Amino acid sequence: MASFSETFRSLKYHNYRLYFVGQSISLIGTWMERIAINWLVYTTTHSALMLGIVNFAGQIPTLLLSPYGGAISDRHNRYKILLTTQISAMVQASIMATLVLTHTYNIYWIIGLSIVLGIINAFDTPSRQSLMIRLIEDKRDLQNAIALNSSMVNLARLLGPAVAGVLLTTVGTGICFLLNAISFIAVIISLLLMKLPAMDVKKTTESVWQNLQQGYAYLQETTNLKLMILLMACTSLCVMPYSTMMPVFAKDVFKGNAATYSALNSVSGLGSLVGAIYMAGFKSTKNIRKVTVYACGLFGLGVAIFAWCSNLWLALLFIMMAGAGTMVQIAGTNTYVQTNVRDDMRGRVISYYVMAFMGMQPLGAFLVGLGAHHASPQLILFIEGILGLIIAIVFGALFKRDAERRIKISEKEPVAGLEN
Repeated sequence: MASFSETFRSLKYHNYRLYFVGQSISLIGTWMERIAINWLVYTTTHSALMLGIVNFAGQIPTLLLSPYGGAISDRHNRYKILLTTQISAMVQASIMATLVLTHTYNIYWIIGLSIVLGIINAFDTPSRQSLMIRLIEDKRDLQNAIALNSSMVNLARLLGPAVAGVLLTTVGTGICFLLNAISFIAVIISLLLMKLPAMDVKKTTESVWQNLQQGYAYLQETTNLKLMILLMACTSLCVMPYSTMMPVFAKDVFKGNAATYSALNSVSGLGSLVGAIYMAGFKSTKNIRKVTVYACGLFGLGVAIFAWCSNLWLALLFIMMAGAGTMVQIAGTNTYVQTNVRDDMRGRVISYYVMAFMGMQPLGAFLVGLGAHHASPQLILFIEGILGLIIAIVFGALFKRDAERRIKISEKEPVAGLEN
């Protein structure tokens, strides 16, 4: 494993350091809002189905629009797109905070504003991920930068729920939304302070739809990229929506309150942080596909065991294990995509990755909410965990078969050359 200085080497770059600090502050606010909105919905409606609907509404635009957002990021200045989306997200968060603080909200306002945020994210995420490579001067440090980015996301995932838990039990949900709105100022300032070289945006006469078709065709030709993205899509649909049920487990299964809900999310975030730091120490992408498959299996196993834990402390242990598994898979997939995609296809391919990662979760969240409305939440999460194990086994076999196919092709090529 790498030394401390090696693990954090990407922070030596001015632009990446600004991005890292700004995003760290903003993401703590984002996680505070995520915790607050799910708790607000469940304590207001007492409906697992409504939890699923709100999560569906907030993420379905990503499924529908992220390929378009990726094509746009390849055709325009990604920095300007990101600055625009961050300002838009701050406006959305400010409206949400005002409604909650003045007690003028209802479930329809929450769903509507969740959809607006989902639309913003559909354009924000492909541009943000594609911009990463321009923040690192030595491209050999890109893998480290991606892993550190994952660590930063999960540090926020650890701190955000912890702070939200304190605020929810003391001053209520409104302050969580207000602090989230304020936190966007940090990332906007960090973007404005960056010194990026002028971006050479190639002019094209092709339509966005043609760009999307090119990205799809490119993925069909690059089997490993396609399999990595499909693995993420299956996990996002079948396993990642487990988090939708956390308010139900906190309140009804463990008979707790907002602090219990916060603890479940914070410990999951702690596991994810451990997984992200583990990935930051990797110097090569040689075994990253194998590691990603094992991580998927660990994620599924953690969720399956957590589902039937009646003891909160034991449940926290296995939710931390699930958090570590999911983050290693996310960071591994992101790293593999970023380091293996052709630069002119970067935005489009990342948009398909975002669609797989974030776009499939709303469908899963709706199905999980619907299932928990008719069956026990423990059974639903257990099924999710078992599906995660099955997915890991199936994709492990697919990667192995593709590796064997490549070996056979490489063995035949020299023979073909001699015959010619």
